Amino acid sequence: MLPLLCKIFLTSLVLPFDLEGYRLIWHDEFNYDGALDTSKWYHQTVIPDGKSWFNDEIQHYTDRELNSTVLDGLLRITLKKERYSDAGVVKGYTSARLNSKFTFKYGIIEVRAKLPKGEGTWPAIWLLNKNIQEKGAFWETKGYANTSWPECGEIDIMEHWGSNQNYIQSAVHTSTSFGNTINYGGTINETASENFHIYSLKWKPYKLEFSVDGVVHYSYDPKSKNKEVWPFNEPYYIILNIAAQKSIHTEFDSSSMDIDYVRVYQMIE
Repeated sequence: MLPLLCKIFLTSLVLPFDLEGYRLIWHDEFNYDGALDTSKWYHQTVIPDGKSWFNDEIQHYTDRELNSTVLDGLLRITLKKERYSDAGVVKGYTSARLNSKFTFKYGIIEVRAKLPKGEGTWPAIWLLNKNIQEKGAFWETKGYANTSWPECGEIDIMEHWGSNQNYIQSAVHTSTSFGNTINYGGTINETASENFHIYSLKWKPYKLEFSVDGVVHYSYDPKSKNKEVWPFNEPYYIILNIAAQKSIHTEFDSSSMDIDYVRVYQMIE
């Protein structure tokens, strides 16, 4: 396993990224084997409404190593077809949904990942406000929940739907545009499920900038910065997950999102 500084140097050779004036403030390089580091990550497993997750997702999220484990320097989140019961609810798929026990406001986040494959798979790398009212979320369990979605704001760094292989989308949800939001942009990544790529967000007090391998494909910079269109002046936490859609192929068995690292940088004051 490579030391952190060597790993950062080698990956910077793959992707030159302008980090001048920034410092690394939080990261997980996954340079260990076995269970996830619970000092950094929280398994969100409680079904918010007691029956199902949002967006007609059909999986259970678990805290088992079968669905999230670290091996050979990689975090592997696996969506698996299996009959599984939780809280009296039986579903046909399992996966993992991870919350960071870390929040930040402004900066750069980079996640180097290889995405799962298969119709009906829905991996995501995204951010939610620490204040979201969502049963079972880590920061809700710590007493910070005081704002409902979408008023709290949501930042989707990467979403990929197996029914639209290699299309990468980034989006912003606020109280003025949510769900089928108008605030989004995307790009084609021909090797999304074959190779590792770096999915990034540069978050400034006035702008969100999304990129894949250093190439920007969407920016969100509304002229007005009132809370209805810009709730992004508060701390947010990181979520990594794979969901299963109702459209998942009947022959699907399992597929994983492999993550090499998660890094967060902030400007040096």
